[in-house]
Amino acid sequence: MLPQDHLCYPNPATGLTAGQVQTKKENGRQNTQPEKVTKTSGQILKDNICTLFNLFNLLIAIALAFVGAWSNMVFILIIALNTLIGIVQEFHAKKLVDKLSLLSMPTAKVIRDGISTEISIQELVEEDVIELDAGRQVCADSVILTGGVEVNESLLTGESDPIPKSAGSHLLSGSFIISGKCRACVEHIGAENYASKIAHEAKKMRGVQSELLSSMRKVTRFTGYLIPVLGVLLFLEAFFLRQDTLNHAVVTTAAGLLGMLPKGLVLLISISLAVGIIALSKKNVLVQELFALESLAHVDTLCLDKTGTLTQGKMQVEEVIQTELGRSMQFHELMGSFLQYSDDNNATFQALNSYFSKNNSLVPVHKIPFSSERKWSAMTFDQIGTLLIGAPERLADGMAEKILQKGNYDGKRILLAGIVRGTVNQNSPLPPVECLACIVISDPIRPNAAKTLAYFQKEGVDLKLISGDNPVTVSSLALQAGFPEAERYIDMSNITTETEIEQAALTYSVFGRVSPIQKKQLVQALQKHGHSVAMTGDGVNDLLALREADCSIAVAEGSDAARQVSQVVLLDSNFSSLPAVLGEGRRVVNNITRVAGVFFVKTIYSVLLSIVCLLFNIPFPFLPIQITLIDLIIEGYPSFFMSFEPDSKKITGHFFPSVMERAIPNAISILVCFLVSLAMSPFLQLSTEQAGILLYLLVGTVGIQAVLKASWPFNKLRVFLCSTMTVGFYLAVFLFHPLLQVSLPSGITLLLFAGFVLLSFLVERAVSGLIQWRKKKTSHNCSQKIATKQL
Repeated sequence: MLPQDHLCYPNPATGLTAGQVQTKKENGRQNTQPEKVTKTSGQILKDNICTLFNLFNLLIAIALAFVGAWSNMVFILIIALNTLIGIVQEFHAKKLVDKLSLLSMPTAKVIRDGISTEISIQELVEEDVIELDAGRQVCADSVILTGGVEVNESLLTGESDPIPKSAGSHLLSGSFIISGKCRACVEHIGAENYASKIAHEAKKMRGVQSELLSSMRKVTRFTGYLIPVLGVLLFLEAFFLRQDTLNHAVVTTAAGLLGMLPKGLVLLISISLAVGIIALSKKNVLVQELFALESLAHVDTLCLDKTGTLTQGKMQVEEVIQTELGRSMQFHELMGSFLQYSDDNNATFQALNSYFSKNNSLVPVHKIPFSSERKWSAMTFDQIGTLLIGAPERLADGMAEKILQKGNYDGKRILLAGIVRGTVNQNSPLPPVECLACIVISDPIRPNAAKTLAYFQKEGVDLKLISGDNPVTVSSLALQAGFPEAERYIDMSNITTETEIEQAALTYSVFGRVSPIQKKQLVQALQKHGHSVAMTGDGVNDLLALREADCSIAVAEGSDAARQVSQVVLLDSNFSSLPAVLGEGRRVVNNITRVAGVFFVKTIYSVLLSIVCLLFNIPFPFLPIQITLIDLIIEGYPSFFMSFEPDSKKITGHFFPSVMERAIPNAISILVCFLVSLAMSPFLQLSTEQAGILLYLLVGTVGIQAVLKASWPFNKLRVFLCSTMTVGFYLAVFLFHPLLQVSLPSGITLLLFAGFVLLSFLVERAVSGLIQWRKKKTSHNCSQKIATKQL
């Protein structure tokens, strides 16, 4: 029943006229542009320019400019170039992603001038009549004019139970139609919608789960606290205690602070992710969240929805086996009337529509749409009763097996059609159902499914096949597709408690008769036991699990619901694209983890040397321009090119501990050499200039050692990068020593340099060995604790 002011609503059969639509648009009553997946141009500029790293560098540059130390300001040009590269890369990625987003953008079926058409949701106007059916997202607050639907409002309220809605009921934007069909009038548009008022909760993903991002935030916080304090102390000590000139105090202080900023690493992470997104866009994969690549790279368990991923999603009726009752009741004619008035349009019903001829010889007096929870739909006809179509287990357990026992229907979907002499209630147990027929439906396996499954198995990714179908059917189909451990299946309709679901998630590989809430619970159970879970899906029944997964993947042929909440969308619905997505994610994380240690070596030793300089009241031993050369040749150049290398190895360990493990030994070796040089300075009798070039060559050489360590095992590219980096550094020192404000080393200095290089190598090896020993000891203790708990 419509609200009392229903006369204000347009006719649901005709909708608005073209003139009315134009008037609405002129009055600004058009739906606003939907929230974009990518950043705006302003956000890209802001995120790349307005960073804490850039602020610190700018302040240091201003201080150097104030004292006229122009030659030491070269680093600001590199910062500007790095920022520009980041902006260009992000704009390039944005252009491609926006282009692909158009292919994935939700549309609305609107009735105008009595004609049904598909339009983009931003073309809707207030009071438009829209038609909604299963799988559609409610794109604007509306009131139902005709028909009835079941709605999932979990993205808005957190409640996953389906809510029935009929004429006069209000539909909230951001909710999804589970079953049924209706025509509704748009009440609110744009920012007036309910979903907009709660900050676009319907489309909002969970908080970004990124180890790279969280690690860089830790470093930013650490250096953010440290730089101002050390900067002030270093300057005050130089200017007031040592009574250095203002120029010298500012320059040496700036050098210490510049070394603490791993500025190139932040840029490298952004560029690597952007390049990964660009590469995937060329394979028709839309990445809707920048750090989704990293999330998928860590995945060790992939949950696959059978329909549309393992299979082609092109269902067809192979055979209809009627009972005596079915033949006497003219089942085909009865089925034709059922489909004529059915509002269901999922893949199964599309297959039924292609097989049976529709007719209107019988008119229903009541109908219940199909839902993934019930797994059946029903239609009541006068003087005949209620025809039900659905899963045999839900309608008449055991009856289908008796009918089908003579045939080989492995891997086929079986539907049972039955009759009840009277009406049924969707919220009450079904009365006894008399079987009319069994309908055998096939869904071909994707040609490359076996190859794709084999890839994931080889890469150490555990596979779980989750489906609402009969578990025996799913297991048989999985076996045909080459799914590992396909024989380990379970019927989830008998699983009710949380403990049972958790045990099933860890024990079985194939899950049948899974409800939407159970899909979510299976994902949660796997996560509880330390697994990183990716979920693929195509329908509303996958919605809760997709939202819960660490990485959610939808196929474009699926529902609006699945596409809107997923981080990755396979635009050509090609399951074989998944290895490329996993490979790109692993490439980014593995390469960044390998080269990040090179950047952190300088951060760590700059902090340590600054503290030593404060304690001994001596100036920081390097100048900003000297630090800039190391940034450019030793850190930036090899790391940039190595970050694009293919590397799809399984990720082991965590980013920050792995990076620190690589960086600390080299940083400690520099600290030890610096302290030894201080202790020996009275005996070495080196001039200040020779002591300076000795330390500078040593720091550069230890940086080169860190790059060599990151490049192991070597390949042609890494040999080329390391060779040109090494030659480039020493050649730059020789050619540009006046600009670098260092003198050329004497013969004695070169001999001392060789000794210190050996010392640095021995210290680095000793610290690395100590870290590995500590790591093994900790791992052994953890294993003993676990074993004790198990006993």
